[in-house]
Amino acid sequence: MASHQRIAQDVTAVVTACGQGTGLVESVESVLGQSVRPVRIIVVDDGSADRADVDAALHAPKTPESHAGDDADCVTIVRLDHVRLDHNSGVSAARNAGIALANTPYICVLDGGDRLLPHFVERTLPVLHDDTNVVAASGLLKCFGVLNGVVRPVGGTLADFLPRDCCPSACLLRRGLWERRGGYDESMREGFEDWEFHIGLLEAGGPDARIEVVDELLVNLRTLPGQSGTTYMERRSRALGRIISRHRESYAAHVESTALALDALAGDRLRMWEDAVQVHPELLQHSMHTRSFMGHPTFGDGGVEAAVRINRARCSAPFYPAE
Repeated sequence: MASHQRIAQDVTAVVTACGQGTGLVESVESVLGQSVRPVRIIVVDDGSADRADVDAALHAPKTPESHAGDDADCVTIVRLDHVRLDHNSGVSAARNAGIALANTPYICVLDGGDRLLPHFVERTLPVLHDDTNVVAASGLLKCFGVLNGVVRPVGGTLADFLPRDCCPSACLLRRGLWERRGGYDESMREGFEDWEFHIGLLEAGGPDARIEVVDELLVNLRTLPGQSGTTYMERRSRALGRIISRHRESYAAHVESTALALDALAGDRLRMWEDAVQVHPELLQHSMHTRSFMGHPTFGDGGVEAAVRINRARCSAPFYPAE
């Protein structure tokens, strides 16, 4: 636990829960263990099958450095009522419900299963205190679970967020701007709600608004076996369509920079795949997508050029006559 713990009277943490099991308790422990701890922690249970795991969050180990009275009532559990018993409300609805109950100017949002490193609030809160143009703040991510690595979001202005999300879902944000932009979009149930919300925060914050990412590891990000890359990108495309429809004026104002950024991202992914195939030529035999691509390269996006380079790398002097 953190030493010399202080209480941030102007910060409430909202932790969403839906089937994370013991991971939820670890999330709450990470908030309780902050060097500067939020004054209140609201756990929103969005239809967890095992309520015992959620209830255990009330008994997460308290920090020995703080007074017992300070910790006694700082964790609150809120359970959402569901119209459909076979369906939860979604993370956006859970976050909105938790934030609506908070009465502090700053909100720390955390998904159940993820964990804050001990100095998250201590490093991000001064950023919002010192600059009113900063609408939210977060830090770098250390992955655990299926992936072991460091993710480096860059933050930025509205123009930076239109082609892709540049801030973790775990962040410290201004409650007033959450209210001004209408909260998280509860219709986005396939993911990417953070991306849309961050764009809305930046719009609500005015022309000089930005989201700051502290260049320090501040969040442990839980990674699980995910969906196939094809399914993920289909979901992302649907989400992007929804985001564009909600923020059409912003995209129209930054159409050139957004198109160039998306094209650059697509080019980077193609080069990464090309490098992987050259290092692991067995993909040419065992990956149906790769075999299909080599037989019928895509046109107009660098696909033919990538296929030529891959074939050249595996053949000493390839040349195929015209038919």
